[in-house]
Amino acid sequence: MSTLPAWLFCHRVTIEPYEGTGAYGEVWGEPVADVPALVDHSVKRVRNALGDEVTSTAQVYAAPGLHCPAGSRITLPDGRTTTAVQVAPHTAPGLNLPECTEVNCE
Repeated sequence: MSTLPAWLFCHRVTIEPYEGTGAYGEVWGEPVADVPALVDHSVKRVRNALGDEVTSTAQVYAAPGLHCPAGSRITLPDGRTTTAVQVAPHTAPGLNLPECTEVNCE
């Protein structure tokens, strides 16, 4: 397994993993600060967990194995807080290609 080079992750984000719904509404885990990532502020259409087409205004690329389920709150380097809409692990077992986790954000 090969990951994207560490120098590529020039941004830092904070992730509050989505844990589900509790008695008082949605529940998030403890914030994980200073997560190395590459943030791309481009607009594109993606599908959420329900299959609805939504607009993603930022994409976060991080190391493989990132714990960031859809619904997680992410604080971007510019201070904006957004929500993870779609999470895609990019893997290529046995091919020695770079692997990463892509998170599309609202």
